[in-house]
Amino acid sequence: MTTVARPLFRDPVHDGAADPTVIWNRHVGEWWMFYTNRRADAPPMNDVSWVHGTDIGIASSSDGGATWLYRGVAQGLDIEPGRHTYWAPEIVDDGTEYHMFVSVIRGVPTQWAGHARVIRHYTSHDLYSWTYRSTLSLSSETVIDACVLRLPTGGYRMWYKDEADHAHTYAADSADLAQWTVRGPAVECSEHEGVNVFEFGGSYWMLVDEWHGLRVLHSRDLETWEPQGLVLDRPGQGPDDASYGFHADVVTSELGAFVFYFTHPGRSDGGAVHHSTHNDRRSSIQVARLRLNGDTLVCDRDEALEAPVLPLEGPIR
Repeated sequence: MTTVARPLFRDPVHDGAADPTVIWNRHVGEWWMFYTNRRADAPPMNDVSWVHGTDIGIASSSDGGATWLYRGVAQGLDIEPGRHTYWAPEIVDDGTEYHMFVSVIRGVPTQWAGHARVIRHYTSHDLYSWTYRSTLSLSSETVIDACVLRLPTGGYRMWYKDEADHAHTYAADSADLAQWTVRGPAVECSEHEGVNVFEFGGSYWMLVDEWHGLRVLHSRDLETWEPQGLVLDRPGQGPDDASYGFHADVVTSELGAFVFYFTHPGRSDGGAVHHSTHNDRRSSIQVARLRLNGDTLVCDRDEALEAPVLPLEGPIR
């Protein structure tokens, strides 16, 4: 058996892989990882420009998630001239084409405040070249970090962070992934971002990034969410894993539930972002197993994993 690499992946161009999402590419028979390609190697300036001007990076795995190969950046996202910012991709396969919902900021801001953040919808037939479809009309002009799940009754639900409302998670519904109706606040227990929703063990689970680990929330109906404990809130012992776990994606299959998250291994102050050195800025992707423990989820990030952690033939549709 092959042991899963630690760290799982580092971006070989900018060394700032963050906000991963993992999807089966049914055209080539591989798992593809999409991520925010933060520019950890940007000039040492005392501002946040290095987390802007980012592409969406792509890596692929043909061995069940044990190793990952950098494949470049997603094409076709720009719809106006200039350099722009793309964050936190979410990708849904409807069986015919792929849908990307990605956070977009115009240009390369040097500060957090003073500019809109929107979620755009793109489609693709190969997961590499993308076509713009729309900019979603949601609850405010400062929305990021989409997560989309197919509902058991039909249609889809999106959860996202609304920064205009105390960094809470909102929800919106769609019958076709194109037109969305905002439902309103879904989780207001804390300030957070990076929502991820998945089914596991006969229940629905949500992870949100509170910047000191990931909060676990539980639901039986996708309507009411009960906060549980934290996972990835204590440093791991493996290479590049001695920090909080940040903004994650969970893939469930017959192999179990595996959380793909990123770390800032060079930091000593948690989640602050005003950093000027490459070592402070750089980030790595890691993976760990989630397990059920009573009415919550637990995660031993130091557990050695043997591949495959992802099905070699892709998910069962």
